[in-house]
This record gives sequence, structure tokens and C-alpha cells, in this order.
Amino acid sequence: QVQLVESGGGSVQAGGSLRLSCQASAYTDCMTWFRQAPGKERERVASIYSVISITYYSDSVKGRFTISRDNAKNTLYLQMNSLRPEDTAMYYCAAARLCYGSARQYDYLGQGTQVTVSS
Repeated sequence: QVQLVESGGGSVQAGGSLRLSCQASAYTDCMTWFRQAPGKERERVASIYSVISITYYSDSVKGRFTISRDNAKNTLYLQMNSLRPEDTAMYYCAAARLCYGSARQYDYLGQGTQVTVSS
């Protein structure tokens, strides 16, 4: 069993930055950030697969967000720059052996941290 605890969310004006963290109780090969806005489906934002050091970003955040992890600390990060009102959502981290597109395929999912971007 892997526990995931997100932190770092908050309220920020458009154009601002936030850094999310996800503390994991154990290592898993793939870690992913998802987000879900009210009335919308949960979407994958970014993934990092440590085995071969690859990352994935959704088109909506590419060039603005950076995913990283510190394996020694079992911590996942999401640096979010140039934030937009449409980035407002609950952000969740997820962990699994492989990276998948759907949160339902992940073995572990955190409780989430809220990000609100005002215009």
C-alpha cells in the first residue's frame, strides 16, 4: 500500500506560479498528476516514468508546467508557471508501475490539493 499526500495548492492570480508536492510512502516507477475541475472529467496533466527517465505533458500545460521527482525523498513535484484561470481544479497525484492515461488504472491516488487561479 502506498499513501500519497499532496500539498502546495492555493489561490493565485493569472500569470502566477505554484509548486505542488506529493509525498509518497514508497517508490513506484510511474507517478502522474491529474486534475479535475467542477463538472469536468479528470484529466492527466503530466507523468514521469523513472525507469527510462521520460515525461509526458498534456497539450494544455506543455511549456508551462514541469514535473519532477526526488526518488531519495519519494516526492513528486509539479512546478506550474504562467497559470491561467482554466488551470483551476483539484490536483491529484497518482502512482503505479506503468503510466496510464486514466486515473482508474492507477493503483494509488491522493486526496488532492486545490488550485484556484483568478483573472
